[in-house]
Amino acid sequence: MGEWAFLGSLLDAVQLQSPLVGRLWLVVMLIFRILVLATVGGAVFEDEQEEFVCNTLQPGCRQTCYDRAFPVSHYRFWLFHILLLSAPPVLFVIYAVHRAGKGAGAAGAGGAGGAGGAGGAGGAEAEAGPGPSPRRRCYLLSVALRLLAELAFLAAQALLYGFRVAPHFACAGAPCPHTVDCFVSRPTEKTVFVLFYFAVGLLSALLSVAELGHLLWKGRPRAGRRHRAHEGAQLLPPPPPPPPPPPPRPAPRAPPAYAHPAPARDAEGGSGRGKAPPATARLDLAI
Repeated sequence: MGEWAFLGSLLDAVQLQSPLVGRLWLVVMLIFRILVLATVGGAVFEDEQEEFVCNTLQPGCRQTCYDRAFPVSHYRFWLFHILLLSAPPVLFVIYAVHRAGKGAGAAGAGGAGGAGGAGGAGGAEAEAGPGPSPRRRCYLLSVALRLLAELAFLAAQALLYGFRVAPHFACAGAPCPHTVDCFVSRPTEKTVFVLFYFAVGLLSALLSVAELGHLLWKGRPRAGRRHRAHEGAQLLPPPPPPPPPPPPRPAPRAPPAYAHPAPARDAEGGSGRGKAPPATARLDLAI
Protein backbone atom coordinates (compact mmCIF):
# COMPACT_ATOMS: atom_id res chain seq x y z
CA MET A 1 0.00 0.00 0.00
CA GLY A 2 2.99 2.32 0.21
CA GLU A 3 3.10 3.00 -3.52
CA TRP A 4 -0.67 3.63 -3.58
CA ALA A 5 -0.37 6.12 -0.70
CA PHE A 6 2.39 7.98 -2.53
CA LEU A 7 0.30 8.16 -5.71
CA GLY A 8 -2.72 9.27 -3.70
CA SER A 9 -0.73 12.09 -2.10
CA LEU A 10 0.33 13.30 -5.54
CA LEU A 11 -3.22 13.21 -6.85
CA ASP A 12 -4.48 14.95 -3.72
CA ALA A 13 -2.46 18.03 -4.68
CA VAL A 14 -4.51 18.30 -7.90
CA GLN A 15 -7.66 19.36 -6.01
CA LEU A 16 -6.05 22.70 -5.14
CA GLN A 17 -6.08 23.60 -8.85
CA SER A 18 -9.25 21.74 -9.93
CA PRO A 19 -12.90 22.87 -10.12
CA LEU A 20 -15.70 20.92 -8.46
CA VAL A 21 -16.06 18.43 -11.34
CA GLY A 22 -12.31 17.74 -11.22
CA ARG A 23 -12.54 17.02 -7.50
CA LEU A 24 -15.35 14.56 -8.14
CA TRP A 25 -13.14 12.81 -10.68
CA LEU A 26 -10.40 12.68 -8.08
CA VAL A 27 -12.75 11.08 -5.55
CA VAL A 28 -13.73 8.42 -8.10
CA MET A 29 -10.05 7.86 -8.92
CA LEU A 30 -8.91 7.51 -5.31
CA ILE A 31 -11.79 5.51 -3.86
CA PHE A 32 -13.37 3.45 -6.63
CA ARG A 33 -10.15 2.68 -8.46
CA ILE A 34 -7.03 2.84 -6.33
CA LEU A 35 -8.62 1.72 -3.06
CA VAL A 36 -10.77 -1.03 -4.61
CA LEU A 37 -7.95 -2.33 -6.80
CA ALA A 38 -5.47 -2.32 -3.91
CA THR A 39 -7.78 -4.16 -1.52
CA VAL A 40 -10.09 -6.37 -3.60
CA GLY A 41 -8.44 -6.59 -7.00
CA GLY A 42 -5.19 -7.96 -5.67
CA ALA A 43 -6.92 -10.83 -3.89
CA VAL A 44 -9.09 -11.69 -6.92
CA PHE A 45 -6.62 -11.49 -9.81
CA GLU A 46 -3.09 -11.92 -8.47
CA ASP A 47 -3.28 -15.73 -8.29
CA GLU A 48 -5.20 -16.29 -11.51
CA GLN A 49 -2.24 -17.91 -13.26
CA GLU A 50 -1.71 -20.42 -10.46
CA GLU A 51 -5.46 -21.21 -10.39
CA PHE A 52 -5.66 -21.61 -14.17
CA VAL A 53 -5.94 -25.41 -14.51
CA CYS A 54 -5.82 -27.49 -17.71
CA ASN A 55 -6.52 -31.22 -18.14
CA THR A 56 -3.07 -32.05 -19.44
CA LEU A 57 0.41 -32.57 -18.08
CA GLN A 58 2.20 -31.54 -21.27
CA PRO A 59 5.01 -29.14 -20.27
CA GLY A 60 4.34 -25.59 -21.41
CA CYS A 61 0.77 -26.25 -22.50
CA ARG A 62 -0.89 -24.59 -19.51
CA GLN A 63 1.28 -21.47 -19.78
CA THR A 64 0.55 -21.18 -23.50
CA CYS A 65 -3.18 -21.53 -22.97
CA TYR A 66 -3.14 -18.93 -20.20
CA ASP A 67 -1.34 -16.51 -22.48
CA ARG A 68 -3.97 -17.05 -25.17
CA ALA A 69 -6.84 -16.67 -22.71
CA PHE A 70 -5.44 -13.55 -21.04
CA PRO A 71 -2.88 -11.70 -23.19
CA VAL A 72 -2.47 -9.20 -20.34
CA SER A 73 -3.42 -9.84 -16.76
CA HIS A 74 -6.45 -7.88 -15.60
CA TYR A 75 -4.64 -6.64 -12.52
CA ARG A 76 -1.57 -5.44 -14.41
CA PHE A 77 -3.71 -3.92 -17.14
CA TRP A 78 -5.67 -1.83 -14.62
CA LEU A 79 -2.50 -0.92 -12.75
CA PHE A 80 -0.96 0.44 -15.92
CA HIS A 81 -4.29 2.20 -16.63
CA ILE A 82 -4.19 4.01 -13.28
CA LEU A 83 -0.58 5.04 -13.72
CA LEU A 84 -1.22 6.44 -17.19
CA LEU A 85 -4.33 8.31 -16.03
CA SER A 86 -2.40 9.82 -13.13
CA ALA A 87 0.44 11.09 -15.31
CA PRO A 88 -1.29 14.23 -16.76
CA PRO A 89 -2.55 15.55 -13.38
CA VAL A 90 0.81 14.91 -11.72
CA LEU A 91 2.64 16.70 -14.54
CA PHE A 92 0.25 19.62 -14.16
CA VAL A 93 0.96 19.80 -10.42
CA ILE A 94 4.69 19.88 -11.14
CA TYR A 95 4.16 22.67 -13.67
CA ALA A 96 1.96 24.68 -11.27
CA VAL A 97 4.49 24.37 -8.45
CA HIS A 98 7.25 25.46 -10.84
CA ARG A 99 5.22 28.50 -11.94
CA ALA A 100 4.43 29.42 -8.35
CA GLY A 101 8.09 29.25 -7.35
CA LYS A 102 9.06 31.28 -10.38
CA GLY A 103 6.46 33.94 -9.56
CA ALA A 104 7.61 34.12 -5.94
CA GLY A 105 11.22 34.58 -7.07
CA ALA A 106 10.20 37.34 -9.49
CA ALA A 107 8.21 39.09 -6.74
CA GLY A 108 11.18 38.93 -4.38
CA ALA A 109 13.47 40.36 -7.02
CA GLY A 110 10.93 43.13 -7.71
CA GLY A 111 10.84 44.11 -4.06
CA ALA A 112 14.65 44.30 -3.96
CA GLY A 113 15.12 46.69 -6.90
CA GLY A 114 13.32 48.68 -9.53
CA ALA A 115 14.58 46.62 -12.44
CA GLY A 116 13.39 43.46 -10.79
CA GLY A 117 10.03 45.12 -10.11
CA ALA A 118 9.65 45.98 -13.77
CA GLY A 119 10.42 42.38 -14.72
CA GLY A 120 7.92 41.04 -12.18
CA ALA A 121 5.27 43.43 -13.44
CA GLY A 122 5.90 42.30 -17.01
CA GLY A 123 5.52 38.66 -16.00
CA ALA A 124 2.29 39.45 -14.16
CA GLU A 125 0.95 41.27 -17.21
CA ALA A 126 1.89 38.35 -19.42
CA GLU A 127 0.09 35.97 -17.03
CA ALA A 128 -3.02 38.16 -16.83
CA GLY A 129 -3.04 39.22 -20.48
CA PRO A 130 -5.86 38.55 -22.96
CA GLY A 131 -6.77 34.91 -23.53
CA PRO A 132 -6.31 31.92 -21.21
CA SER A 133 -3.26 31.89 -18.99
CA PRO A 134 -0.48 29.30 -19.48
CA ARG A 135 -1.57 27.50 -16.30
CA ARG A 136 -5.15 27.26 -17.55
CA ARG A 137 -4.01 25.97 -20.95
CA CYS A 138 -1.83 23.36 -19.24
CA TYR A 139 -4.76 22.20 -17.11
CA LEU A 140 -7.01 21.95 -20.17
CA LEU A 141 -4.34 19.87 -21.91
CA SER A 142 -4.06 17.54 -18.91
CA VAL A 143 -7.84 16.99 -18.84
CA ALA A 144 -7.90 16.29 -22.60
CA LEU A 145 -5.02 13.78 -22.33
CA ARG A 146 -6.72 12.13 -19.38
CA LEU A 147 -9.94 11.76 -21.36
CA LEU A 148 -8.14 10.27 -24.37
CA ALA A 149 -6.31 7.76 -22.16
CA GLU A 150 -9.59 6.80 -20.48
CA LEU A 151 -11.35 6.15 -23.78
CA ALA A 152 -8.38 4.21 -25.17
CA PHE A 153 -8.24 1.91 -22.14
CA LEU A 154 -12.00 1.33 -22.17
CA ALA A 155 -11.81 0.27 -25.81
CA ALA A 156 -8.78 -1.95 -25.11
CA GLN A 157 -10.53 -3.62 -22.17
CA ALA A 158 -13.61 -4.34 -24.28
CA LEU A 159 -11.49 -5.82 -27.08
CA LEU A 160 -9.18 -7.89 -24.88
CA TYR A 161 -11.56 -9.26 -22.25
CA GLY A 162 -15.11 -8.35 -23.22
CA PHE A 163 -17.62 -8.07 -20.37
CA ARG A 164 -17.59 -11.63 -19.06
CA VAL A 165 -14.95 -14.00 -17.79
CA ALA A 166 -15.85 -17.45 -19.12
CA PRO A 167 -15.27 -20.38 -16.75
CA HIS A 168 -14.11 -22.66 -19.57
CA PHE A 169 -11.47 -22.02 -22.23
CA ALA A 170 -10.66 -24.49 -25.05
CA CYS A 171 -7.05 -24.32 -26.19
CA ALA A 172 -5.50 -26.00 -29.22
CA GLY A 173 -2.09 -25.74 -30.79
CA ALA A 174 1.54 -26.36 -29.96
CA PRO A 175 2.86 -27.38 -27.51
CA CYS A 176 -0.48 -28.97 -26.57
CA PRO A 177 -0.89 -32.40 -28.21
CA HIS A 178 -4.65 -31.92 -28.75
CA THR A 179 -7.50 -29.61 -27.79
CA VAL A 180 -7.13 -28.92 -24.10
CA ASP A 181 -9.85 -27.80 -21.71
CA CYS A 182 -8.75 -25.14 -19.22
CA PHE A 183 -10.74 -23.71 -16.33
CA VAL A 184 -10.64 -20.27 -14.69
CA SER A 185 -11.01 -19.85 -10.94
CA ARG A 186 -13.82 -17.63 -9.55
CA PRO A 187 -15.24 -16.61 -12.95
CA THR A 188 -18.40 -15.01 -11.52
CA GLU A 189 -16.48 -12.86 -9.07
CA LYS A 190 -14.10 -11.77 -11.79
CA THR A 191 -17.00 -10.96 -14.12
CA VAL A 192 -18.56 -8.71 -11.47
CA PHE A 193 -15.25 -6.97 -10.93
CA VAL A 194 -14.73 -6.47 -14.68
CA LEU A 195 -18.19 -4.94 -15.07
CA PHE A 196 -17.67 -2.73 -12.01
CA TYR A 197 -14.33 -1.46 -13.25
CA PHE A 198 -15.76 -0.78 -16.73
CA ALA A 199 -18.65 1.19 -15.20
CA VAL A 200 -16.18 3.21 -13.12
CA GLY A 201 -14.23 3.93 -16.31
CA LEU A 202 -17.38 5.21 -18.03
CA LEU A 203 -18.18 7.42 -15.04
CA SER A 204 -14.64 8.77 -15.02
CA ALA A 205 -14.83 9.52 -18.76
CA LEU A 206 -18.14 11.35 -18.31
CA LEU A 207 -16.67 13.43 -15.49
CA SER A 208 -13.68 14.30 -17.67
CA VAL A 209 -16.00 15.39 -20.50
CA ALA A 210 -18.06 17.49 -18.07
CA GLU A 211 -14.94 19.10 -16.63
CA LEU A 212 -13.55 19.89 -20.06
CA GLY A 213 -16.85 21.41 -21.17
CA HIS A 214 -17.10 23.39 -17.94
CA LEU A 215 -13.63 24.85 -18.38
CA LEU A 216 -14.26 25.75 -22.03
CA TRP A 217 -17.66 27.28 -21.24
CA LYS A 218 -16.27 29.21 -18.31
CA GLY A 219 -13.50 30.76 -20.39
CA ARG A 220 -15.67 31.48 -23.46
CA PRO A 221 -18.02 34.30 -22.25
CA ARG A 222 -15.14 36.55 -21.18
CA ALA A 223 -13.56 36.38 -24.60
CA GLY A 224 -16.99 36.88 -26.20
CA ARG A 225 -17.68 39.95 -24.10
CA ARG A 226 -14.30 41.41 -24.97
CA HIS A 227 -14.92 40.71 -28.66
CA ARG A 228 -18.41 42.27 -28.59
CA ALA A 229 -17.16 45.32 -26.72
CA HIS A 230 -14.38 45.73 -29.29
CA GLU A 231 -16.86 45.46 -32.17
CA GLY A 232 -19.22 47.94 -30.50
CA ALA A 233 -16.39 50.40 -30.02
CA GLN A 234 -15.58 50.10 -33.74
CA LEU A 235 -19.21 50.56 -34.89
CA LEU A 236 -20.07 53.56 -32.71
CA PRO A 237 -19.08 56.99 -34.08
CA PRO A 238 -16.31 58.76 -32.26
CA PRO A 239 -17.51 61.18 -29.58
CA PRO A 240 -17.50 64.92 -30.54
CA PRO A 241 -14.52 66.92 -29.38
CA PRO A 242 -15.11 68.99 -26.24
CA PRO A 243 -15.76 72.76 -26.78
CA PRO A 244 -12.73 75.01 -26.39
CA PRO A 245 -12.50 76.78 -23.05
CA PRO A 246 -13.48 80.51 -23.02
CA PRO A 247 -10.59 83.01 -23.19
CA PRO A 248 -9.52 84.33 -19.81
CA ARG A 249 -10.93 87.76 -18.91
CA PRO A 250 -8.29 90.46 -18.21
CA ALA A 251 -8.03 91.60 -14.64
CA PRO A 252 -8.96 95.29 -13.97
CA ARG A 253 -5.94 97.58 -14.05
CA ALA A 254 -5.16 99.46 -10.83
CA PRO A 255 -4.58 103.26 -11.04
CA PRO A 256 -0.97 104.46 -10.83
CA ALA A 257 0.46 105.40 -7.47
CA TYR A 258 0.85 109.08 -8.27
CA ALA A 259 -2.79 109.57 -9.22
CA HIS A 260 -4.81 110.93 -6.29
CA PRO A 261 -8.54 111.13 -6.33
CA ALA A 262 -10.02 114.55 -6.82
CA PRO A 263 -11.54 115.91 -3.61
CA ALA A 264 -15.28 116.06 -3.61
CA ARG A 265 -16.44 119.64 -3.60
CA ASP A 266 -19.54 120.84 -1.94
CA ALA A 267 -21.89 122.12 -4.56
CA GLU A 268 -23.12 125.05 -2.56
CA GLY A 269 -19.85 126.08 -0.93
CA GLY A 270 -17.76 125.76 -4.03
CA SER A 271 -20.13 127.77 -6.10
CA GLY A 272 -20.37 130.54 -3.41
CA ARG A 273 -16.59 130.94 -3.22
CA GLY A 274 -16.00 130.77 -6.90
CA LYS A 275 -18.85 132.99 -7.96
CA ALA A 276 -18.81 136.05 -5.58
CA PRO A 277 -21.12 138.89 -6.61
CA PRO A 278 -19.42 141.99 -8.13
CA ALA A 279 -20.83 144.29 -5.50
CA THR A 280 -19.13 142.46 -2.71
CA ALA A 281 -15.85 142.60 -4.57
CA ARG A 282 -16.05 146.31 -5.09
CA LEU A 283 -16.91 146.72 -1.41
CA ASP A 284 -13.81 144.98 -0.37
CA LEU A 285 -11.69 147.14 -2.60
CA ALA A 286 -13.19 150.26 -1.14
CA ILE A 287 -12.35 149.25 2.41
